[in-house]
Amino acid sequence: MLRQLTSLPAGAKTLLIVAADVLVLPFALWSAVALRLGEVPLVDGPPPWAYLLAVAVTLPLFLHFGLYRAVIRYLETRAFTLVIGVALGAAALFGVVVLALQIPGIPRSALIIYALMSAGYATLARLLARQALRVSTPTARVGLPVAIYGAGSAGRQLAQALRSGPEFRPRVFVDDSLSLQGRSVMGLPVHSSEQLSTLVERYELNTVIVAIPSLSAGQRAELLRRLQPLNIEVRLVPGMADLIRNELAVSDVREVRPEDLLGRDAVQLDTGALAEFIEGRSVMVTGAGGSIGSELCRQIALYKPRLLVLFDLSEFALYTLREEFVVMFPDVLLVCAVGDVKNAARVEVVMCAHRPAVVFHAAAYKHVPMMEEVNAWEALRNNTFGTYVVGQAAIRLGVEKFVLVSTDKAVNPTNVMGASKRLAEIVCQALHEEDATRFEIVRFGNVLGSSGSVIPKFRDQIAAGGPVTVTHPDIVRYFMSIPEAAQLVLQAACMGQGGEVFVLDMGEPVKIVDLARNMIRLSGYSEDKIGIAFTGLRPGEKLFEELLADSEFTRPTHHPKIRVARVAYSADRAWLELRDWIVDPGQFTDDEVRARMAGLLPEYRPWTAQTGK
Repeated sequence: MLRQLTSLPAGAKTLLIVAADVLVLPFALWSAVALRLGEVPLVDGPPPWAYLLAVAVTLPLFLHFGLYRAVIRYLETRAFTLVIGVALGAAALFGVVVLALQIPGIPRSALIIYALMSAGYATLARLLARQALRVSTPTARVGLPVAIYGAGSAGRQLAQALRSGPEFRPRVFVDDSLSLQGRSVMGLPVHSSEQLSTLVERYELNTVIVAIPSLSAGQRAELLRRLQPLNIEVRLVPGMADLIRNELAVSDVREVRPEDLLGRDAVQLDTGALAEFIEGRSVMVTGAGGSIGSELCRQIALYKPRLLVLFDLSEFALYTLREEFVVMFPDVLLVCAVGDVKNAARVEVVMCAHRPAVVFHAAAYKHVPMMEEVNAWEALRNNTFGTYVVGQAAIRLGVEKFVLVSTDKAVNPTNVMGASKRLAEIVCQALHEEDATRFEIVRFGNVLGSSGSVIPKFRDQIAAGGPVTVTHPDIVRYFMSIPEAAQLVLQAACMGQGGEVFVLDMGEPVKIVDLARNMIRLSGYSEDKIGIAFTGLRPGEKLFEELLADSEFTRPTHHPKIRVARVAYSADRAWLELRDWIVDPGQFTDDEVRARMAGLLPEYRPWTAQTGK
């Protein structure tokens, strides 16, 4: 019979709860009077219509406060608190009506008893219904056994939320507090984190959920490193800054991201200076549909520009970003301009129409092996000539500041992509010396989750059962998250006076094979099961990247994560030769492009498969 009740439509279940209230409310009144009189009220009790009045007063309040909209199976503590509160309020209102109408057979003191009993009966009816529905749930839906790391307020809320759903089944708390260890919280035992390996076997745990939102980024990274040897899936609740509500829900639980392993704390921004820099002004972002470009747009939108111009060759990327902005930033005036940065006429038309005060130039071809294969001329045209085109348009139309988003691959480049970006830097340095428009350059390394990043590829390979492919066991990279990179680009742009090459603090380099191992373990697998395969360095790929050339050095700024590099440049014949070359509409072979790049950039050493340099 319980299974039949479970299969009823939601409307029918709601009617059953309404019917239960219609029955228990008169019974609560009858019980209250009987307890007050000490006998069954047969003759001297309330008139029959008084019982109907109790129902007529209470049900509209229950309906108004949404007590019939809740899904009984997933009712939580807060919902029962609401039931009790509304029932007590309805009983108080009923008491006022009884006293006003002087209804016979209901002693005044019985009204207090009625209030308690009506609240108790209404709550009990829902508790019994919830338990019946959960008992009737097939055993296949009891959920995966999990441990909750953290028995504090967030952990207790999470345990309650998990018990209300079918996906997870909390079995045990893990907490480093000695005052909690050995005790029981919400019916679950609390153990030390040192016992975790034993607990995994004892409770057949599938997942550990870290429910300590107050952890700093560094503390969270250290905890994740401690959990890696368990080869069990690890999930997280969001940090305090991301928790909009005071109450945790199952949907808040997320998988571990690579940036969680970096331990980089949130960027502290000079919001006043950024607001002064952006608010009320027209800002243009080229390459707006890309990973960095789109995040730059999001960060810029926070500071209320008068107009935000999104420029990109991809119609779909612009459409997707515009749809996002309609929801996230409905008050930001947006222009989506489809165009190619190499098309001087199109760039100038867009700039002339919208007169940006600041241009962030993020458009670039970035995929090293692809540019290395048969696309050297296209890489140079897009990355270097495209910068020249946008920079020249900025000068002609009086743009105040031009910010080039560059890369650590421009330092001692060994590939076409890096060399083309270093030449783009030279373009900006030369143009800065020619006009009032202030040109600035911001260099940084890899960003996690960008297009072409290894992170999505690793995640897909793990989901497919492996192996995870790494090019070389010794390859290392600098990493930061996309939001962090975009925020620091904005901050650097805000503080620059023109002509600077800003270098972002990328932290410590990360071995890619270690990143792969961490992702495998924190996904709940062992390296033996998934496997790691080394495929060899790809064309143009270095074993390690550099943020500065040997001849360069930096000085600090007032922001701890931003430094200014001294990058040598002189507007000599090399610049004139570069300018004449990049405006050439002809076609050049890959070998010709590399040879001329080497002539312009003494530090450029074309990649060889033998050395990986």
